[in-house]
Amino acid sequence: MGNTQSFVVASFSLSAIYVFYAHVYRSHKALKSTVVNYEDRLPGLGYLFARYLLKALLVTRGSIINKKQTDLSYTLINCRLENQLLRKFCAAAGYGWDYPDSEYRDVPLCFPEVLCLRLLLMVLTSSHFALNPAGLVRVRQTLRTLQPIDELTKGRFTLHARVLEYRTVRSGAEVDVFMSATSRCGQLVWESTLTLLSREKFYKTLQSLPTDHKKDLPDVALLKRVAMRVPWSTGLCFAWSFSDYSPSPLLSLPARLLGCRDRSSPSLWMLSVCLAEMEKHKGVDAIRPPINLTVQFLEPLLVPGQVIITFWETVTKDGGRGLRFQMEQHANSVTYVDGLICRT
Repeated sequence: MGNTQSFVVASFSLSAIYVFYAHVYRSHKALKSTVVNYEDRLPGLGYLFARYLLKALLVTRGSIINKKQTDLSYTLINCRLENQLLRKFCAAAGYGWDYPDSEYRDVPLCFPEVLCLRLLLMVLTSSHFALNPAGLVRVRQTLRTLQPIDELTKGRFTLHARVLEYRTVRSGAEVDVFMSATSRCGQLVWESTLTLLSREKFYKTLQSLPTDHKKDLPDVALLKRVAMRVPWSTGLCFAWSFSDYSPSPLLSLPARLLGCRDRSSPSLWMLSVCLAEMEKHKGVDAIRPPINLTVQFLEPLLVPGQVIITFWETVTKDGGRGLRFQMEQHANSVTYVDGLICRT
């Protein structure tokens, strides 16, 4: 009997040591390094979620811990693109399950961000990140492609994410996070600057649309409108279908426990659907690299609901041609997404 108890205790101790080493120590060690090899073990999701919850409880929302602390970056080397992940993204984002096999089509413009989501989560949960990671809201984003994203399918590539700047705004605090994807030849393929808002706990959102987002609308005959129904399961399906590790919606459960209770669709999904519909109706040349994309996320899209995606050709400030797009409420009273695509 005594030998059996000793064996059980020893087995439990060894198992605990192994779990601590495999899921805590190695994740902690990987998070301490600024360069992580994709072929090695990445920081575990359980460890990152634990750090997320701890920081969410200790840091005040809407405030900057240390405004000068911007030296935070992670690089993931020797990455490989998984076709199954690409297929799931295309199916969830409105492109269709067979999109990667379609001729003359590039990899979707938003897909490299999916590849960067683990890096983004590492940034948000780092001890050097100066904001509360709970309830971060995507407010602006710029995307730039210099060559076809399909280059990432031809071999190993490198992903990079770093914090650019913190600033205080009326509604709380914002942070700019830069992400990029570099091909096997060392050439920059895709880059994005994502602006996230940490809203003050007692700040009331203004449910009104700035008038300047309606001034650029052309004649009705020049508009292309696509109506779409958004089911309540959109956020969960989009998240779990391609392992979305962004603050929303995968982190929505702990975020809701901390006071964020609105069920809304992911901003990345809204942008991806807009781009997918434009490509279907305007052709692949409309978003073929090299292009610049700027987008503002004006209001959260609560689900279930119905939306209208509108896009039209316009003239940019420098006199060039561009493609403007918006996602609006079905009653055309609230704009959720407002963006512009132009050639570099």
